[in-house]
Amino acid sequence: MNDMTMTPITGTILKGWGHTPGPAFPNLIDRANDMLRSGADIDAIQTALAAEIPKQPAQISLHEDGEVVFHENLTPADADEEKNLAKVRETMRAVMRTPTVVGGAILPDACPAGPVGTIPVGGVVAAQNAIHPGMHSADICCSLMLTDLGDADPTTVLDAASAVTHFGPGGRPQGNRFTVSLDLLDAFRANPFLSNAKTVRAAQEHMGTQGDGNHFLFVGKSRATGNTILVTHHGSRGPGAKLYKAGMEVAEKYRKRHSPMTLKQNAWIPADSEEGQAYWDALQLIRKWTKTNHNSIHQATMEKACASAGERFWNEHNFVFRRGDIYLHGKGATPAWSGFAADADPNGRTIIPMNMAEPILIVRGSDASNALGFSPHGAGRNWSRTEHMRRLGSKTPAEALAEETAGLDVRFYEGKVDASELPSSYKPAVAVEAQIDQFGLATVEDWIDPVGSIMAGELPRFTRRTRGRK
Repeated sequence: MNDMTMTPITGTILKGWGHTPGPAFPNLIDRANDMLRSGADIDAIQTALAAEIPKQPAQISLHEDGEVVFHENLTPADADEEKNLAKVRETMRAVMRTPTVVGGAILPDACPAGPVGTIPVGGVVAAQNAIHPGMHSADICCSLMLTDLGDADPTTVLDAASAVTHFGPGGRPQGNRFTVSLDLLDAFRANPFLSNAKTVRAAQEHMGTQGDGNHFLFVGKSRATGNTILVTHHGSRGPGAKLYKAGMEVAEKYRKRHSPMTLKQNAWIPADSEEGQAYWDALQLIRKWTKTNHNSIHQATMEKACASAGERFWNEHNFVFRRGDIYLHGKGATPAWSGFAADADPNGRTIIPMNMAEPILIVRGSDASNALGFSPHGAGRNWSRTEHMRRLGSKTPAEALAEETAGLDVRFYEGKVDASELPSSYKPAVAVEAQIDQFGLATVEDWIDPVGSIMAGELPRFTRRTRGRK
């Protein structure tokens, strides 16, 4: 025997031979050393254990550039839009190389949303038997709900909403929380992606909250009926963000093992796997939580305003929808086919907001093949928030707000104007509406003219720093 055979065989040696650490690894080390003590040659031990080296999974290759194409439903009108479209095309071409992807589309509100290869806002990606958490983003089920309040006074409704809603980071303090049903919390606890205690606690604390950014509460008047209309816009808040993180962790493990060339943000969970089925179920529970959140704010506002509700409907635009074994990922894209969900408006209507100074569109979708069955979710942006601030020049946010929203009752929950949410930061509403018609994405059935709205506003600097550290 050589000197090496006198030295115990360690896990490092086994890893050098190609074995992978795991639950059976200690037993494998013991067996190797038993053979060594029995006089076996080191080469013989390596040969004997070679059959237990895990086989490397077959690697799933990327599509060739241009192999999978995407539809364009966007007509640039100026140099800013040309530049924006070029960036959207670049990132969509990279997304289309993802092995599971079978098609895609960009909508009139398309704009980049991260590094190249990240699904853009206003993007739709169809994948076969795969759920991509990065394609619905952390703001899962960002959505809109509309309630018809009949002849209620819009200012009274806005005052009531100001008193009951909650914007900004975090949840409601103890004693001011909205109730979450025990059945829904029990369903969270029964799902492996949602059972974490922090996720369940977030589901309780964040009920009745709307977050920040472009989320809003809007009060307006229907052109078709003259009725007062309440619209809310927000997603799944903390519970959704935690589900997204858990889903990305599972997807990343699969990507590293099976398709390391796929971009991290496009990692996926096989939909027919046990984890895929659990994740799909978790998405449906998060959707249910989000709908309940909208309902709770609408109901509290109605009660405070002593108003009565007529019809109510809602739709999401950051979600995954299934048609057969094809999973349609809409990032800032509104489903536009009849019956996209069991609780979709029976008349096929969905809600498309533009900005705080423009009407909200009520549309009937057309299930256009050139958009994979989707329509836009809003106006989108042609430049970043930072660039918009630069373009304001010496004009203060308050001055810009007064100029751009004259006659409207615009309120900011945190008290300070968020200039990045001014109407001028978005694409022109008239152009987006025209392109909805141009590409046959939907038919506008009503316009909800604005009376006023509430948004989070610019967060205090201390809060922003704290959120960054977290």
